[in-house]
Amino acid sequence: MNINYEYYRIFYYVAEYKNLTQAAKVLHNSQPNISRTIKLLENEIGCSLLIRSNRGISLTPEGKKLYFHVKEAVNQIQLAEEELADSASLRAGCVTIGVSETALRMLVLPVLQKFKRDYPDIRIRILNHLTNQAVESVKNGEADFAVATMPCKIEKPLVTYPLIYFRDVLLGGPAYFRFRGKKWKLEELVSYPLICLGEETITYEFYEQFYHRHGLLFKPELQAATTDQILPMIKNDLGIGYIPEIFARAALDQGNVCCISLEEEIPQRQICFVENQRHPLNVAARELKVLLTSEKSLAGKN
Repeated sequence: MNINYEYYRIFYYVAEYKNLTQAAKVLHNSQPNISRTIKLLENEIGCSLLIRSNRGISLTPEGKKLYFHVKEAVNQIQLAEEELADSASLRAGCVTIGVSETALRMLVLPVLQKFKRDYPDIRIRILNHLTNQAVESVKNGEADFAVATMPCKIEKPLVTYPLIYFRDVLLGGPAYFRFRGKKWKLEELVSYPLICLGEETITYEFYEQFYHRHGLLFKPELQAATTDQILPMIKNDLGIGYIPEIFARAALDQGNVCCISLEEEIPQRQICFVENQRHPLNVAARELKVLLTSEKSLAGKN
């Protein structure tokens, strides 16, 4: 059978109110149209659904069976319509983000603060990953999108959009204050203990390539699990290390660390938005994407 859904909807309201006039009022329709539709439905199905009497309308045994199933279907459709309406109006919904540590601190957290203030009913799920893991979470559909530190290999159907650029600085603790006031060649510093993130990170790969371009072996003596761990290690003279400039400002202003200037320029890095072209973003995710791409100035204000 290929019966018009509207026939079932009209039957549902007639069966619910057991009154043609009341059903017509709720449906903003006329009573003759309602009666005609019920007759068409009965003809399509091949059995009577309603019993009309002086006491009103009642359901036949077949009508009761149909009503049991139609009621569930209509309620589910109405619930779906309400959920979609709430989602479209950003009164409900969920966004899952794959994000690297640097991207989280530098850009995502300040933007999420504004997003939650504007849309408090949207749930945010953050998958705090290494860059490669964040990108993979988008590829396999676990995350709606990712915000991650680049460079990283991206293949179709994934696409990236640059959000912000940043540069690292080389820092030393009190034992290295004597390094201030001049520029050093990278090769002059390789004998000093170096602190970096682990080998599985994009940051490690970035500096490995940076050193290689200058004919040097990148061999950090201490590997930290997170960027947050590097600065305390530098302050305690465990070695020198690279930190995004924005994260180093406070410690530099307080005089806890010093900046070690290099003759070789450290290349810029970038934080990118990553999405899967095969998985369209929901309304809430699209709104957050707009905020991330249009309000980059929020980055680094905290």
